[in-house]
Amino acid sequence: MNQISCIELYHVRIPLDKPFYPSWIPGYPACDNRFDLIRIITEDGVEGFSAGPAIATERLGLGHLIAPYLLGHDATDIDLMLQRLREISYLGIRANWIEPAFWDIKGKLANKPVYELFGARREPVELYASTGEIKDEASRIFEAKKRYEEGFKTIKIRVHEFDVQKDIRHVKAVVDAVGDKMSIGVDANQGWRVTIINDAPLWDLERAKYFADACAEMKIAWLEEPLPMDDYDNLTALTRYSKIPVTGGEIHTNGKSELKMMIEKKCYDIFQPDAIMTGGIQHALEVADHCRTHGLLFTPHTWTNGIGFAVNLQVLLASGFNGTKPLEYPINPPSWTIEKRDGILKKPFLHEKGILHPTYAPGLGFEIDPDKLARYGKKFFSMNKRSLVFHTIKDKGLLTALRLNSNKKKYGVDAQKKD
Repeated sequence: MNQISCIELYHVRIPLDKPFYPSWIPGYPACDNRFDLIRIITEDGVEGFSAGPAIATERLGLGHLIAPYLLGHDATDIDLMLQRLREISYLGIRANWIEPAFWDIKGKLANKPVYELFGARREPVELYASTGEIKDEASRIFEAKKRYEEGFKTIKIRVHEFDVQKDIRHVKAVVDAVGDKMSIGVDANQGWRVTIINDAPLWDLERAKYFADACAEMKIAWLEEPLPMDDYDNLTALTRYSKIPVTGGEIHTNGKSELKMMIEKKCYDIFQPDAIMTGGIQHALEVADHCRTHGLLFTPHTWTNGIGFAVNLQVLLASGFNGTKPLEYPINPPSWTIEKRDGILKKPFLHEKGILHPTYAPGLGFEIDPDKLARYGKKFFSMNKRSLVFHTIKDKGLLTALRLNSNKKKYGVDAQKKD
């Protein structure tokens, strides 16, 4: 039986050896890799996992909201699961990061990796080393040289200074150091400006054009998120103007509808939705198909955690765009290391000289290490169909609970399918 019998939620905190200062949240010290993990179990005991990044314990009430929507339904009915998650979003709760867990179950039931469910095959994936911090010039050069020594042919650096000339000098320092050996991408982190700790620069079209011209002169491989993510017309103007590819689209919470509109407007040359952030695997692949129709490129964003990386690796392989651009590989030692990124997985996603060889493992291609989950994770919610009944009685009263159960059997989705 593919019906969902139990839902568990864990808050996971994997301590970092040194604080990580993400360029996208200026001044914020991340002291651990923190995320919420969901485990969905079917009546036959098949388990599906997914994870969403967390700042704190903001999802503590999520379980009681999602469990009544999901328990008892067919975990492999992706359209129904997406509809349920959409209904949850009407209440202001973003929960589409859960969707990959259903694909994990579906792949395990078929004994195939998710990408094979879409007719794709296993093939090597070239990676680019994706840094995450703003650093001084000497540190940037040291970092780029280390990634080159490890076998990466491409690196992405971050710029986030108020002075555009300082941004340009930092990029030039890396180009002068490794530009003859590596391709270099630049992320301006302007897509979604965060000023909760420190102020942050806010680019306009003129600054973005000026910087794009400087990057073109330095033969930069791409410019990422150089304007606010909803500045559609100016993004289109910049992309039309720029001599190098403009990329973005990682965190659009309106999902495929907004991204499809942006594809039609050609806001970017390369679209990079993150399946954890923008609606799940199915939506991401629909976006990839729309890119193909409009002559644009596609590659997923992966900067969340090891599970998010695994999900988007499956998306890349299933999309048919593997090989058009390296896949993002988050790595920023000594804080954000592979060990810390993939901290609760039995086998981390290791590369061989900048190349990753995907696994044949079914589902999303990873296994959770139960000992590490026990060490770093705290279960904050668990509910099965039986406990849902008691919860409903306590919350609504016996008569209302009986009426709700009767209506669900009579008018629910499963009843409609029987008809």
